[in-house]
Amino acid sequence: MVQIKDVAKRAGVSVASVSRVLAGLPVVSEPTRQKVLEAVKELDYRPDLAARRLRSRRSDTIGLIVSDIRNPFFTEVSRAVEDMAFSHQMRVILCNTDEDPEKEASCLELMRDEKVHGVILSPSSKLLSRYSPADYSFPIVLVDRYERGIKADAVLLDNFDAAYRLTEHLVSNGHRRIACLYGSASATGRQRLEGHKAAMASHQLPVQVHGVPPMVHEAHEAAMSILNQKPLPQAILASSGLILLGITEALRETKLRVPEDIAVAGFDNLPWTRLVEPSLTVIAQPTYEIGREAIELLLQRIASPGSAVRQLVLQGELIARSSSAARIV
Repeated sequence: MVQIKDVAKRAGVSVASVSRVLAGLPVVSEPTRQKVLEAVKELDYRPDLAARRLRSRRSDTIGLIVSDIRNPFFTEVSRAVEDMAFSHQMRVILCNTDEDPEKEASCLELMRDEKVHGVILSPSSKLLSRYSPADYSFPIVLVDRYERGIKADAVLLDNFDAAYRLTEHLVSNGHRRIACLYGSASATGRQRLEGHKAAMASHQLPVQVHGVPPMVHEAHEAAMSILNQKPLPQAILASSGLILLGITEALRETKLRVPEDIAVAGFDNLPWTRLVEPSLTVIAQPTYEIGREAIELLLQRIASPGSAVRQLVLQGELIARSSSAARIV
């Protein structure tokens, strides 16, 4: 039976180097990593995962905890994390919390019990309000949700800037009365709300905002209420893809014309936003990049526990389509 020392001898490296490569840790040089992988392939080496876990008290596993796996944003992030984990010969345990703090706590306990190397986490508002990395026995990288002042590794969208630019786009096209539906359950929704308010304030325009859970049905109900108002808003803005879908369903029911009667814009460049008529103006989030950068940041934290905290803030792309065309007076 081929053992790890045989791989080390064939590759001309130490047993420790082989272990690091097999664990997917980024502290090994690329030439060394290639030598080890070639030796593993030539010898058809199959590591004893159970034995390694007992020795290291860690599994070759990372955790991914998301707030709603039905949200296409988290689906794409999850795909990126899994792809990157596979390339590092690591496995992923995926948990979905449904924004439920109790379920979230249970997921974190599972990660502890499974002795994961680290966790990528989209935290609930409750957890984020008291979050401290020191409370956990494994490193954590936050994605999507973050509060100013928290000293934690994170990969995020610049939510304030994205919402500001999206609002500015509507205003520049002549839309002054804008209703904004934002996700009330997360820091992300609140940060996008802040960006929207700031853009409206810069033009001295009144603010009309409505907080809703980031779910299609709730967004649909809130949108129906807004669309039955007099006077009708000149535009409606959604802070997430699920909210945007609820608004789109409501518009279809009311038979209002877009953009002639009301303009529409929102977040997330999902395939359906291009297929509806008219196509929808959106902020495209770099979702795959967010997942990829999150796992790279986590691996760096695992390799260097004492290194400085890092927050990587990415920019969204404004994609202007027919739904937010210039208002005809």
